[in-house]
Amino acid sequence: MGRIMGVDYGERRLGLAVSDPSGRLAANALPTLDRRKLKGGPEEAVARLAEEWEVEEIVVGLPVNMDGSQGPAARKVEEFAARLAGLSGLPVSTWDERLTTVVAQRVQADLNLPRAKRREKGRLDRTAALLLLQNYLDFRNRHQRDSRAGGQGSAV
Repeated sequence: MGRIMGVDYGERRLGLAVSDPSGRLAANALPTLDRRKLKGGPEEAVARLAEEWEVEEIVVGLPVNMDGSQGPAARKVEEFAARLAGLSGLPVSTWDERLTTVVAQRVQADLNLPRAKRREKGRLDRTAALLLLQNYLDFRNRHQRDSRAGGQGSAV
């Protein structure tokens, strides 16, 4: 196992996070990428950071509607993920990000951050990327543990 990168894909910004080297814990929020300031496409910037951080896998948040359906935003994310996989040569998967931003807002409020800090551009995106990545890692770690136990784990 190695580092995994989480990407919270947005129209204006990309929130990014990377795991620890073992791929078990979302350890670092990276600086948020402002898409308007990027030279080249967002997939190029993410691929460069993935190489810099020696990432072995990338997971991109998929905006799924509450009823499980996918709209135009989900299609854009899937297209981004496909381009990123081709450019980086890494496995890139999508992960249901329902309510991640809502939880990120609550986390920031619970931290008693001043309102100005909570509104800081990019802070919410970074927090959402960390939550998305940790959710993915928790699922993967649980699945691997259950597989080693002979499939005796409980269903969630």
